[in-house]
Amino acid sequence: MGMRRTDLALEARELWQERAGETTRLSGVEAHEGTREGLPVTVVRVLDQEGERALGKPRGRYATLTLEGLARREEDIFGRAVRAVAAELSDQMRGEVPGDGLALVAGLGNRAITPDALGPLVRDHLLVTRHLVGRMPERFGGLRPVASVAAEVLGSTGVESGEMVRAVCQAIRPACVVAVDALASRSLKRLCRTVQLADTGITPGSGVGNHRVGLNRETLGVPVFALGVPTVVEAGTLAADLLGAEETPDLGEERALLVTPKDIDSQVADLAKVIGYGITLALQPELTVEELELLLS
Repeated sequence: MGMRRTDLALEARELWQERAGETTRLSGVEAHEGTREGLPVTVVRVLDQEGERALGKPRGRYATLTLEGLARREEDIFGRAVRAVAAELSDQMRGEVPGDGLALVAGLGNRAITPDALGPLVRDHLLVTRHLVGRMPERFGGLRPVASVAAEVLGSTGVESGEMVRAVCQAIRPACVVAVDALASRSLKRLCRTVQLADTGITPGSGVGNHRVGLNRETLGVPVFALGVPTVVEAGTLAADLLGAEETPDLGEERALLVTPKDIDSQVADLAKVIGYGITLALQPELTVEELELLLS
C-alpha cells in the first residue's frame, strides 16, 4: 500500500484535505480561485516549512489553469488558452526578470515517447530571437532575446537534463529559465486538460517517478519558471482514485504501469502549440496570437 502520487500542487492540497477532513485548516498554504480569459485557474501558495511538509512541494506559487474546451476545438479556445498561459507566466516573472533580459526555454522529456514529448515539441512553437537581436539590433532590438534547448533524456543523450541546461546557462548567462515537462496526475479528468505554472523550478523525470537533479534557482543561479501538463496517471493512483481509497492498493508489478489517453498524440501536439505560443507571448508581450501564427506557422 502507498500514497497516491501527483505532481500538481492543487491535487496535493486536495489529498491533504481528504485525509484531514474538509473542515481542517491547512496551515502554511493559501489557495484561491479565479479566471483567465474565461478559463478556471486555481492558485496555491506554499508559504513556509509547514506547508512544504503538508504538500510535499517547495514553497512558492503554483497556478493550475484548466483548458476547458481545447480538446473539443471550441471556437476561439486556442487564442484564449494561449493568452491565459501568457498572463499567468507574466505574473510570475514580474519583478523577477528584467524586461529585456535573455530567457532560456528548456524543453524536457523524450520526443520518441508521446506522453513525455511535450517539452521537446514546445520548442517547435517558440519564437527564438537571441541570434536576431544580437546580430541585427537595428531591426530586432525591440524583441527580448530568447534561446531554447531540448534537454532530452539521459538514455538518448548520455547527459543529464540538469547538466545540459546548467552548461547552457553558464555559456549564455540568461536572466531566467523557463522549463517545460510532462507531469503525472491523480485523476483521469485532469490529463491533458490542465497546465501548472510554478515559480519554484522543476525536477526532470518527476512525472514518471524517475527523479533527477532539479532545475531551480539554487542549481542554475537564476529564476526558474516551470510549466507542466499531466499526461499520465500511475495505475495504483488511478485505482485508489476510482475506489475512493486513501492509499493505493497493492498491484504488484502492475503498480508501475502508467495510464494515458488514447488520443495522446493529438492532445500533446495541441498543448505543445498552446504552451509554446503562451511562453512567447509572455516574453514578447507586444506581439499577438495572430502575428505569432504568421511568424511560426
